[in-house]
Amino acid sequence: MTVEELKERLERFRRGELSADDIVADMRAAPFEDLGFAKPDHARELRQGLSEVVYGAGKTASEIVEILRGIAARTSRPVIATRVSSEKADEIIKAFPAARYDAVSMILSIGEVPEPDGIGDIVVATGGTSDAPVAEEAAQTAELLGNRVVRVYDVGVAGLERLLAHVRELQSASVVIAVAGMEGALATAIGGLVSCPVVAVPTSVGYGASFKGLAALLSMVNSCAGGVTVVNIDNGFGAAVAASRMNHPAVRSRA
Repeated sequence: MTVEELKERLERFRRGELSADDIVADMRAAPFEDLGFAKPDHARELRQGLSEVVYGAGKTASEIVEILRGIAARTSRPVIATRVSSEKADEIIKAFPAARYDAVSMILSIGEVPEPDGIGDIVVATGGTSDAPVAEEAAQTAELLGNRVVRVYDVGVAGLERLLAHVRELQSASVVIAVAGMEGALATAIGGLVSCPVVAVPTSVGYGASFKGLAALLSMVNSCAGGVTVVNIDNGFGAAVAASRMNHPAVRSRA
């Protein structure tokens, strides 16, 4: 149940069209659905403003289909599954022919992409092209959450002039998501150029001493630039949710 649906039910209760027992029954039905192998949280949108997002890794295509079907029946917003392999996507799309799948980000979604309604742009910047899968997970998730996204890719600090060529986009952003592997210096460089929040995403891109993203993670956590926050390695989805909340403060105040 969405916030809007709850408000509509309460208004009908005020008009005498629904009883208190009807409202209680709705709330009891809302929390979760027991599928045996999973318990989708159908009250999450009411609490957080975002329906449960399905993490596709480790689930079969048929399991993802069943979870998505339950979520889609209870929301008017896009339904999202992340980390879905192309093989699983082929099977899922048979059940949802209108679903969209992007092989780079590994995101599968059902429903129309909403019109952007955030206070500004979310800029997604990458150190290199190898960071694109994580960056696209962030960018496409942000778009599905109702944000206008500007992509600034391959602007790593090994060629600082590439980053400086995009200062105008960066400084006009509401939030910047900085995605980088190797030593992860991109987040600090951007943090020193902008006044908006910077959400840093370390990626597992790099040679042996990068320790599959640990070096970038520690570099970003130790950033000397103020206003830089850090999510886990390769967590483009988490960065997008955080950035979207920053870009929708009015939604948080109404919830």
